[in-house]
Formats: sequence, C-alpha cells, structure tokens
Amino acid sequence: MKKLIVIAGLCVFLLTQRPAQAQEFDAAFGVGTLTAPSASSATGNYAPQSLSGGAYPSFSGDFLFKGRLGVGGEVAWRASRAIYGAYQPYRPIFWDFNGIYVPKLGKFAAAELMAGIGVESLRAYQPFTTCGFTGCTNYVSTNHFLGHFGGGLRLYAHGHFFVRPEAHLYLVHNNVEFSSGRATRFGISLGYNFAPGF
Repeated sequence: MKKLIVIAGLCVFLLTQRPAQAQEFDAAFGVGTLTAPSASSATGNYAPQSLSGGAYPSFSGDFLFKGRLGVGGEVAWRASRAIYGAYQPYRPIFWDFNGIYVPKLGKFAAAELMAGIGVESLRAYQPFTTCGFTGCTNYVSTNHFLGHFGGGLRLYAHGHFFVRPEAHLYLVHNNVEFSSGRATRFGISLGYNFAPGF
C-alpha cells in the first residue's frame, strides 16, 4: 500500500510539473519617445498642446501560459518634466494591462502582440507641497482611461536575454488637455525570459 501511495504521489507530481514547464515570465526595461498630433491640429474641445517628445523609460512584465498566450503590464513615464502652456510643469505616465500573444519566429526571435486597457495619469507640478492623510505631494493628477495596442520583436541576443524594438498606440478617452486622444510610443527594451528552455 505504501508503494502504491508513493507511485501515485510521484505520478501526480510529474503530471503537475509538465504544465508548469510551459509557463514563462518575462521582465524588461526600456526607453523610447512619444509622438502625437501637433498642437496646430487641435480641433473641437482639444487644447492646442501636443503630447509629443521627451524620453520615456518603461518597465514591463508578462506571464505566458501554455500556447504562447498570457497577460502583461507596463508603465512608461516621461523622464523629465514638460511645460504645458508656457508655464506649467507636467509629466504624463501611461499604465496598461494587456492580453498578450508571443509566437516564436525561429530559434532566436519571437513576435509580441498585445492589446488591453490602462490609464494616462497627468501630473501637474505646483511650487508648494500639500500634505494629507497618506503623505505629501507637490502635484495634482488628472487620470484618463485608455485603450492600448502594441507590438514588438524579441531578438534573443544571448541565452534568455532579449532586445525588443517596440511600438505602442494609446487611444486616450477625453484627453482634452492635449491636441488629440491618440499618442504613439516607439522604443527599445532589454529583457530576460524566465522559462525552461526557449
């Protein structure tokens, strides 16, 4: 009876380990820039201010299930403050959560396609600090819901390390502070694939 329990336990262990080997986790850090329609193209309720320019560092991560499908998230922010309306310092931050598909393209490459939702957070900096229950800040935030579509090409340089040129389209709802609700971020990321094999 003990032998049967040990064999059954071993079988259960091996059966549960097989799906786990098909799972992957990826993490990456990158930098890029943002392009958006010019200030002169603002129409209707949109302000004549463009969201373009600046360096945007980013962190991203994803968890892939069996079949190369998974979920992921990313945050990108403007590294330095921009000036709004010739006097107001501000910084945009983009958060998104996505469904992701990563098909292999040979031994050393994989495509990366994603779509999801997120938030554009605009921080307008003030010359004074305001303190509340949770702490002190020197900015006021305005948040807007967004849709996100993105893609990249993972090029595996050495082992599990990869370089990923990428593009992201943000469709920001009610983004009236700027000339358009559309912004595109282009960049490159360095990442690592935490997976058995590849």
